[in-house]
Amino acid sequence: MLTRPRLLALCAVPLAALLGVTALAPLPFVLAQPGSTADVLGAKDGKPVITISGAETRRTEGQLRMVTILATGPSTDVDLGDVVDGWFRTDRAVMPKGAVYPEGDDDAEIEEYNANEMRQSQNAAAAAALDYLELDPKRVKVDLELADVGGPSAGLLFSLGIVDKLDGDGAGGDLTGGRNIAGTGTIDADGDVGAVGGVPLKTQAAKRDGATVFLVPKAECGEAQAELPKGLRLIPVTDLKGAVGALKALDTGKPVPRC
Repeated sequence: MLTRPRLLALCAVPLAALLGVTALAPLPFVLAQPGSTADVLGAKDGKPVITISGAETRRTEGQLRMVTILATGPSTDVDLGDVVDGWFRTDRAVMPKGAVYPEGDDDAEIEEYNANEMRQSQNAAAAAALDYLELDPKRVKVDLELADVGGPSAGLLFSLGIVDKLDGDGAGGDLTGGRNIAGTGTIDADGDVGAVGGVPLKTQAAKRDGATVFLVPKAECGEAQAELPKGLRLIPVTDLKGAVGALKALDTGKPVPRC
């Protein structure tokens, strides 16, 4: 008859083996960290990010920074040790692979998917900005150049950049008020802003690159506040009109939305 200590010892052997295999087995996660930022009012690799023809543009001051996260590739193996390490670090995040990449294991196909998402986002951003300004898209052409960034999360910042270049704050000043402003959020042609994911990492990237204000989709306020870098002010937005209004209010000292 087996004694309790011996039974536990025998059970521990397969359990330890199982844990050992699990620790080495690839898991359906990606590891992410703060990525690069880019000023949509400026240039990238020597080319203006926003080029507008068919309407007079204005010289801008300040910055509007779109932000990214840097994630392990879809075919990169992530094991239990990586996941545990990521959970205990504030500069890393463990995210379900499906939340970052579409279905499929082919890196080239996923890269093309993300590039297509960015193109659609740029088209929607231009349409939303021109609609907000009541400009005819048949006479005003907008070209957006940020080819090495995939996905739709820069949509809001693209729209704001177009508005700033064409109209500023509507009274002769800059929409940014000369500030370094960062943010994230998808946008559709109607100007509605959507959630994106990875917000805590994006606020870290924004703060690292000098931003003092961060525009965040209202639905992600709680996530953004959880690990907000000191000195970075959050402004929640739900649409382009509200985002423009919030930036104008920030510059004139009027009440600004808070998370």
